[in-house]
Amino acid sequence: MKNNNIVEITQIGVVAAIICAISQLPGIPLPGGVPMTLQTLIIPLAGILLGTKNGTIATVVYVLLGAVGLPVFAGFSGGLGSIAGMTGGFIVSFPLLALFAGIGDSFGSKLVKSSKVPYYVLLLIGLVIGASLNYLIGTVWFMFVAKSTFAAGFAACVAPFIPTSILKIVLVAAIGPAVKRILLRSDVLSSRKVAV
Repeated sequence: MKNNNIVEITQIGVVAAIICAISQLPGIPLPGGVPMTLQTLIIPLAGILLGTKNGTIATVVYVLLGAVGLPVFAGFSGGLGSIAGMTGGFIVSFPLLALFAGIGDSFGSKLVKSSKVPYYVLLLIGLVIGASLNYLIGTVWFMFVAKSTFAAGFAACVAPFIPTSILKIVLVAAIGPAVKRILLRSDVLSSRKVAV
């Protein structure tokens, strides 16, 4: 196995472990039974820091660890019962958050060199798409499990979280690229060019 592969696997493992740890921070209970957690802050950062592929893999590893029963989901929960529950749709769609954050970062880094599109515009678009898909899948899943209408699902799973989601997207866009630059300069991350 090449040294680069070992470094990438290590980075994926470390980021997956960080996601597991952040997921245990207490969620803020909101009406409707879906708590607000910091998972949706750390998972997009995985896509920015590790790139589209490795950031998504780190998040998939996190979801699989929880699916096999390790208590890595919010509130030290785990197992297929957690995925089959009302918040299961949010869990299984977490990799999309990392994927689209990584896509936004990657395309933004490439296009900013030619000054065609500002980096942060593409990063924000990627973050918004990832968050929107997470909400859509989570809400539809909630509807089926709770046997509710879309309006009830939207009221429980989306409406209360809109302000905090906007705040999280802005925070990720602000700190993600800066943290990535610092980690690249200190050789903590494998060599990738950051054009921001």
